[in-house]
Amino acid sequence: MSGMGNGSGVSPCALNDRISAYDFALWEMTLYLDTHPNDGAAMELTEAYRRKRQELTEWYEGQFGPRTILSSEVAGDRWDWVNSPWPWEGKE
Repeated sequence: MSGMGNGSGVSPCALNDRISAYDFALWEMTLYLDTHPNDGAAMELTEAYRRKRQELTEWYEGQFGPRTILSSEVAGDRWDWVNSPWPWEGKE
């Protein structure tokens, strides 16, 4: 992802905050579309937010490990969720 390489100084907390902002926006767009199901511009915006959220989440997890419990796989004989730093660790 451009602008967010290892040397970019982007912290896991800052990136998590950006992803959370997209989560919020997607929930709001979902509520809007419940009452405006034919709004094509809103549907396009929702899809753009979904793609950006997915891109940021994949980048986050590639750099820092699972972001949520749903991202962690159960494999082997050890629960790997506890191996990565917690999302709030290192927050300034």
